[in-house]
Amino acid sequence: MRVLRVGEAGAERPAVLDGSGRLLDASGIVGDLDHRTLADGVLDRIAEAAAAGTLPVLADRTDGLRIGAPVARPGKIVCIGLNYRDHAEETGADLPAEPVVFMKDPWTVTGPYDGVLVPRGSVKTDYEVELAVVIGRTARYLDGDEDALACVAGYAVSHDVSERAFQLERGGQWDKGKSCETFNPLGPWLVTPDEIPDPQKLTLRLSVNGTEMQHGSTEDMAFPVAGIIRYLSHFMVLHPGDVINTGTPAGVALGRPEPRPYLRDGDVVECGIDGLGTMRHTFRQA
Repeated sequence: MRVLRVGEAGAERPAVLDGSGRLLDASGIVGDLDHRTLADGVLDRIAEAAAAGTLPVLADRTDGLRIGAPVARPGKIVCIGLNYRDHAEETGADLPAEPVVFMKDPWTVTGPYDGVLVPRGSVKTDYEVELAVVIGRTARYLDGDEDALACVAGYAVSHDVSERAFQLERGGQWDKGKSCETFNPLGPWLVTPDEIPDPQKLTLRLSVNGTEMQHGSTEDMAFPVAGIIRYLSHFMVLHPGDVINTGTPAGVALGRPEPRPYLRDGDVVECGIDGLGTMRHTFRQA
């Protein structure tokens, strides 16, 4: 099932995208999809109503409708750094023995086709396509992969936009380079796990102004999705609506030879993952 939120920013309503491309209105089941509502089997209730044909048609297609992030406001965004072997290699870093964990401001989340702001003073705004995991069940001290994957509400495409000078040259605190306004487009929809039987068999792609920059596979993750969830649950409680950005493959501007193709005003980025859809956003100077 593909679940999304449509409408103007701050006034989105939940919907289901059916096999024919129609939007089915799920607002009669839940007012919104966020950290307060993703628990208690709400996605199961939406799926049952969709299968029973009781969800009213909201629109015959998505054309002309704004699509918001599939989760209104994550409780937290937990990110995994250097999780692809080729990305660690291109940046000159050793593959970590344990996951590199950092946090990203939840207010960075924006819609899959919304504009992204290049921060004032930025000279090294970079792109990173990532598989996002949205948590649907409280997770603490998990022991096995099966238990970890049972906590997944769904998957989405995430763009972990990063300002490398802020991240690496302004005190060495990654959060500063990751938490600028609009720095986490998410979407275009939330795909439930029944449609993604193996999250380690997905191809990721990202292009800038039509030129492909990243092309990788989740097979190349040093730490797979189940292991990441299990690992994190021993350091923090994961709650419904939390988002995990699982890392990016090689091809980022930071890892390329000079002059590095950092993002500028007017650049258009498209990023997608097989089975999860594609996002497209234009960068503008803040």
